[in-house]
Amino acid sequence: MKLFILATVAGLASLSPLQAQTLPLWLDDSKPVEQRIDDALGRMTLDEKIAVIHAQSKFSSPGVKRLGFPDLWTDDGPHGVRPDVLWDEWEQAGQTNDSCVAFPALTCLAATWNPALARLYGESLGEEALYRNKNVMLGPGVNIYRTPLAGRNFEYMGEDPFLAAQMVVPYVQGLQSKGVAACVKHYALNNDEEYRHQVNVIVSDRALHEIYLPAFKAAVQQGGAWAIMGAYNLYQNQHNCHNQVLLNNILKQQWGFDGVVISDWGGCHSTEEAVRNGLDMEFGTWTDGLAWGTSNAYDNYHLAAPYKRLIKEGKLSTRELDEKVRRVLRLFFRTTMNRQKPYGFLCSDEHYAAALKIAQEGIVLLKNDRPAKKAEPLLPVDRQTTRRILVVGENAIKMMTVGGGSSSLKAQHEILPLDAISQRCAKEGISCDFARGYVGDTVQSYNGVKVGRSLYDTRTQPELTAEAVEKARQADLVIFIGGLNKSDFQDCEGHDRKQYGLPYAQDEVVEAIAAVNPRLVFVNISGNGVAMPWLGKVPAVVQAWFIGSEAGNALTSVLFGDVNPSGKLPFTWYASLEQCGAHATGSYPGTWRDGHQIIDEEYKEDIFVGYRWTDQKKLKPLFPFGHGLSYTTFKIGKLGSNRQQMDSNGNITFTVDVTNTGNRAGAETVQLYIRDKKSSVVRPVKELKAFQKLFLQPGETRQATFTIDRSALSFYDEQTGAWTAEPGEFEAIAGTSATLLHSTCKFTYIQ
Repeated sequence: MKLFILATVAGLASLSPLQAQTLPLWLDDSKPVEQRIDDALGRMTLDEKIAVIHAQSKFSSPGVKRLGFPDLWTDDGPHGVRPDVLWDEWEQAGQTNDSCVAFPALTCLAATWNPALARLYGESLGEEALYRNKNVMLGPGVNIYRTPLAGRNFEYMGEDPFLAAQMVVPYVQGLQSKGVAACVKHYALNNDEEYRHQVNVIVSDRALHEIYLPAFKAAVQQGGAWAIMGAYNLYQNQHNCHNQVLLNNILKQQWGFDGVVISDWGGCHSTEEAVRNGLDMEFGTWTDGLAWGTSNAYDNYHLAAPYKRLIKEGKLSTRELDEKVRRVLRLFFRTTMNRQKPYGFLCSDEHYAAALKIAQEGIVLLKNDRPAKKAEPLLPVDRQTTRRILVVGENAIKMMTVGGGSSSLKAQHEILPLDAISQRCAKEGISCDFARGYVGDTVQSYNGVKVGRSLYDTRTQPELTAEAVEKARQADLVIFIGGLNKSDFQDCEGHDRKQYGLPYAQDEVVEAIAAVNPRLVFVNISGNGVAMPWLGKVPAVVQAWFIGSEAGNALTSVLFGDVNPSGKLPFTWYASLEQCGAHATGSYPGTWRDGHQIIDEEYKEDIFVGYRWTDQKKLKPLFPFGHGLSYTTFKIGKLGSNRQQMDSNGNITFTVDVTNTGNRAGAETVQLYIRDKKSSVVRPVKELKAFQKLFLQPGETRQATFTIDRSALSFYDEQTGAWTAEPGEFEAIAGTSATLLHSTCKFTYIQ
């Protein structure tokens, strides 16, 4: 017994050479991991095996203490490490050492179009998780932006499968480089939140593989993700936390996933389906707030006592159990039993710097016109002529790190936009005033985390509008900070938005201000597009997302020109819902099945999601996918290739010169789209297959280089169940958005 005490993870480093020679095989990290797994598995009792595949508290599962395996601790992400909750309740534990850095939401990360920042994001989050002794972070999320009403879009990486794939891989690699597992979610087809436990998705195999699975596949095969979280919804009438097609056939067999499938909290519904259909660890059943069961009912989980009973009765073998435990042990060796992990850091200067950098690069300048014929573009703020600034809007004073569901955080600090702008104005000798403009959400706390300053205001909307208009008359510049928030039916887990328009009478206030002062900037805080019926009257529009702890500093640095905006939209910003395929086809939100508590939602737009739909229908969105302006200008040269054809074994490389023709340093993201000129199946007009972000000094020219292979030409063939590239003529198209296309280069593919 003394040996086992010495051989706990904490004590292994102090073992003498003689003691190390007598280590049990499963504790000897000089041995191959699979050999150690076999040895540990062979020593575990049935009770120990059952214990490690289900939770023992809200966020932990037991290790195998007899063999020296510590407990496994998970925590919500993906934008920061969620504060600790009580053992069996959602309420915060009230600790004083679990504040964190809040990183920007993943829509903002995707808007950077910078994979290097995704790596930095993952590494920074991993260090915070390490400090908090978390072994599995529940994120990142890569579900596709199918409708702008989806409540959880802000947690995901946009509408395009290629962009999401390119951004999720370095995030996963960065997080796991710290010895913390990424649990990529929500696998799969979790594209809306309303009735998420009842939605049965009906989708073609082609759309499934071309649109909804590529980011997950990349996370597994390129990122090496150690865990995947199943989704709440159903596919082919099976819940996705125990779905034969998604988990066994595709994830484990076709993709070779060797990690752990974790249920979403409360996503497991059947012992036998969970056993046979690929679920490895069960969390949240009976204590998920959806079904009122007994507290501390972890032995009642589907993969707990009911599973053990079926084994004892001979109705199930231990073959599936051993496979699940093998995967869990592999996760243990990668996390809790990994003695090579670095030290963690919490709320470090480096983490705040990373959060600020990601926020600054993700902010998108959507519009920047001249408010008068001879004036300069409204942004950046002209410090020579601007003496009085008015900030309007509740979102200027509202914390956005709190609320929204499981991604809610207890940030060590959150710099609010009004505070940062006021401080900057004081530094510049500019007067800064504030008008509330509208009252939206006045909730003071979420799961025990307080939101800071009081948001209570008893004035009527006419009074609020009148105040904003009167103050706007006297201002040289009005900055309206509005949009959505993280309340129910906005950008929030559990519900979808009820409308595409802005809430809380914001349109009325914007129109009224624009009528008295044309020098108006609208800053939209959200994870989704919104209707902007007043767009023609507002010269400047900025998309600022939910950008975390450094929100105010990041926004101010862009507005005042310290940072040249370089973000690009990761989704199509529709003028109205009718431009979105899911709504145009009438397939969202689905139809209740007669006599059953199931909603069948058929994805009738098929592969035509986002810009694929607007391209096909020749629609002009409010702002296209990939759109984003700068304070400088760029010239895109002619696209060329290293050869005119690609054979089945080769790659083809394209290059294009990019020149900064303005007087400010800045960055441009060149996007490479591929068009199949003739195909046996209907294909999108074009599809994103490469991109590169270039940082350029004034007058500097650099070359963007893109190398693609056969996979960039392929579609998923439903007849053969395989990816197919047909020989023929293709076009590569260089653009700076899905509608701003600069140069085309033809090439042929020879099979």
